[in-house]
Amino acid sequence: MRKRGSSGPAPRIRAATLTPLHELLAESLRNPAEFLGNLGISLPPVSDPYASIPLSHYVELLEKIAGATKDTSLGLRLAMRLRPADLGPMGVLFSISPSIEIGLRRLAEHAGILQGGTHSSLFAQDGVLVWTYRLADASIWPRRQDAEFSLGTVCQLVRQSFAPGWRPLEVHLEHALPSDTGLLQKVFRAPILFNQPANRLILDPDEAQRRHRTEDSGLAFILERHIADLQAQHDPELRLSDQIRRLIAINLGQRPVTLDTAAAELAMSPRSLQRGLAAEGTSLRLLLQEHRIALARQLLDTGGMRLSEVAATLGYADSTVFWRAWRSWTDAEPSIRRRRQD
Repeated sequence: MRKRGSSGPAPRIRAATLTPLHELLAESLRNPAEFLGNLGISLPPVSDPYASIPLSHYVELLEKIAGATKDTSLGLRLAMRLRPADLGPMGVLFSISPSIEIGLRRLAEHAGILQGGTHSSLFAQDGVLVWTYRLADASIWPRRQDAEFSLGTVCQLVRQSFAPGWRPLEVHLEHALPSDTGLLQKVFRAPILFNQPANRLILDPDEAQRRHRTEDSGLAFILERHIADLQAQHDPELRLSDQIRRLIAINLGQRPVTLDTAAAELAMSPRSLQRGLAAEGTSLRLLLQEHRIALARQLLDTGGMRLSEVAATLGYADSTVFWRAWRSWTDAEPSIRRRRQD
């Protein structure tokens, strides 16, 4: 797995999310510790709900275990075992929320206490609600197990907390179409699109906004206060350019990312946004280009997509516009990079 340097601390994930993995290995293997030792893996204990491990190590160990056990659907199987309490106070807050929409908005807002280095959001677009999830570091690849675990976890939380028969309208996954989609269909119960710019669940807004309970406001206040304290301890203040990178990762290919739309998201004027990015030595145009180059390389290296599909994923009108952009970035044609991967 490739790693990329960072000026700040490496993103981490709560070790408690490994609870389903510990349980699955204990049930399916005679000696889990020996099996993991042969792979050079040592799982942290989950007894401390606030212990954490580096995010890149977590993603890598899921891929390693999936490969060693030949279980290509490991992430989905783990998601099916997860309980709200495994996510600590955030999971409990989700489970007492009055509606699916409020639960998902809280999950997006407080995702940092569960997992750093992640972009997630819930927004309305073209008459539907879109829940999106993406690791910020494009060099952490492959990451199929993490993507399927994360989206599967959201479905599991919704079904346990609101409606057992709930299903999204559509599912988008970053990785390529796998050879076997049986468990994917069983878990998501919806059409699934692959090679997408982010991992997404498309939701019916009427269903998401339906009230399922009257919330215990006192308990919700206590949980949100505790979560805010945890977030203050673990989340450094993001630079403006990092906030824009997050918006690009969430929205690209789904809705336009312009100076006006980005400024509105951050509750500031376009001119202030422009000046702030300039002070950090960058611009919206450069950040969009940075993201598109990284994503285009990933899609071309993975294969299986027509150039017109790559163009749409990157938010371009057609393959000709993408072809010209790629030439300006690399002084080569996209097909040349694809042939090098074959």
